[in-house]
Amino acid sequence: MRISHRILVAASVLAVVTLRAVPASTWAADLLPKAITDAQFWTLATEASEPSGTFHSENLVSNEIKFQGILPRFAAMTVPGRAYVGVGSEQNFTYITAVKPSIAIIVDIRRGNLDLHLTYKALFEMSADRAEFVSRLFSRPRPAGLTASSTAAEIFVAFAASPRNEVLYAKNLDAITTHLATTHKFGISAGDREGISYVYRSWFDGGPDLRYALTTGQGNGRVAGGGRGGRSGFGGAGGGMPTYAELMTTNDGAGKNWSYLATEENFRLMKDLETRNMVVPVVGNFGGPKALKAVGSYLRQHSQIVSAFYTSNVEQYLRQDGIWDEFCRNAATLPADAKSVMVRSERGGTGTFELAVVPLATQFTTCVSR
Repeated sequence: MRISHRILVAASVLAVVTLRAVPASTWAADLLPKAITDAQFWTLATEASEPSGTFHSENLVSNEIKFQGILPRFAAMTVPGRAYVGVGSEQNFTYITAVKPSIAIIVDIRRGNLDLHLTYKALFEMSADRAEFVSRLFSRPRPAGLTASSTAAEIFVAFAASPRNEVLYAKNLDAITTHLATTHKFGISAGDREGISYVYRSWFDGGPDLRYALTTGQGNGRVAGGGRGGRSGFGGAGGGMPTYAELMTTNDGAGKNWSYLATEENFRLMKDLETRNMVVPVVGNFGGPKALKAVGSYLRQHSQIVSAFYTSNVEQYLRQDGIWDEFCRNAATLPADAKSVMVRSERGGTGTFELAVVPLATQFTTCVSR
């Protein structure tokens, strides 16, 4: 996941560092409102964005099966009611429900990720509870017997036995595009409509067994293997990649499931943020010329400090592409203090990459003066 993104460090934390000013954006300086209008949402999503780039996977679902292991530390270190900045797909929702931010901005190099998050936005807003949401997500009839107290495992076991439904799929897809284009009046393009249709069809085809997969590499942006899992339930990730169901039903190693579908409380938190237009997707490369700096400018002008910045393994690609310094300077524009954290992928003792929670305000100080 390549992406785009300078830290405004509080004087009490790093007084020796002088940050270069970022050009003022078009947004007026004020406090962040409880909700932003549809027009403000679309302005931020579009004006902060860069042209779409490419990546070697569609990221229709994440592949970080062990991501919940850091969540107890993450939740203990982060401050609720601040801003969250992330990258990628649904794993952000679990981080968001753990940190409980005022606003979440998801920056990803692919326009398809913006289409994915717009699709999620519509599904959250149109669904009353988790069971209805999963029904809409995979276009499968809601099984009987699911309640607010059902566990995520119970929900996904039930939906594994519920067959996908083409009529429901067509009805849901029409409702999604109508909700975005007519109810919200977002200026989604023909390309966005195609992207939304592709995302939603992939979820339909893969169902709860959907796995992360590489693209074919033939320029068509489609996922190798078509996104179909080879199982009717969920219990083992083929090729080492977890299924959507496994990601939603795993735990932190101590028995607690933190996923955004683990409880109705988590789901309602996400639904509330989405309904208030406070989860905003932006297209951009973390080392690009615009997106991450625009996010930092927007947050500063609305008096928001970043509670958490989730970068996954993007940094390795930025180094490979020779734009690490650009990323470093971009990330240094994000308003942060001593309580802000960064979730990044780091190489462990076994040579594998693992997620780590580190202080954000000290990560990019070496590039500020360059």
